Amino acid sequence: MSFSYYIIYKPFGVLSQFSGEGNTLGLLGDFPSDVYPVGRLDKDSEGLLILTNDKQLNHLLLDPTYLHERTYWVQVEGEITDKAVRDLEQGVIITVNKKPHKTLKAKAKLIQDIEQLLPERNPPIRYRKNVPDSWVAISLKEGKNRQVRKMTAAVGFPTLRLVRWSVENLTIEGFEVGEVRSFDQKSIYSSLGISGKPHSGEHYKSTNSRKMKKKKRF
Repeated sequence: MSFSYYIIYKPFGVLSQFSGEGNTLGLLGDFPSDVYPVGRLDKDSEGLLILTNDKQLNHLLLDPTYLHERTYWVQVEGEITDKAVRDLEQGVIITVNKKPHKTLKAKAKLIQDIEQLLPERNPPIRYRKNVPDSWVAISLKEGKNRQVRKMTAAVGFPTLRLVRWSVENLTIEGFEVGEVRSFDQKSIYSSLGISGKPHSGEHYKSTNSRKMKKKKRF
């Protein structure tokens, strides 16, 4: 079987699916009929989304036992404090399936001049002159529903804009909104820190590397 791998910069307002009404992934290009998103980003979130027909890759990335790191760049309302950043790192209580959940330890840090690295959002975040904002990078190894938004709200700084920047060493650096790039199997497994022969049934260990080929733009 031939496997296909695509990385897209999912725009704000696009659903992480091909079927249904509204703006879907089909707007971004013509994909093979058996390709599907690995995981999802909410309609109001942006950034890195993997599309593939490789079921093994889907399992390796979504099974929580593998703990693949995902990094999000988050614009929050207010000037986030050092204490709030430390709390994000240590874990906070959020609600998951109507029950309290303590998030796993994470990495979090303030980031500056982020607008120079990210394309503008369309539509833009509503600007309020008297309310400051700030950016924080949060790296997680779990993926509960709307987890990042719940985490920043839990420390008192609601999320204004959320961009998934990377999964392991695979990033959307240099992407335009809606851009699509294709990968071969070897390079995407390597970038995601998965070693060993794909589909061999072996165990997988971390490694790093990255190569991409540009395909389409939104």
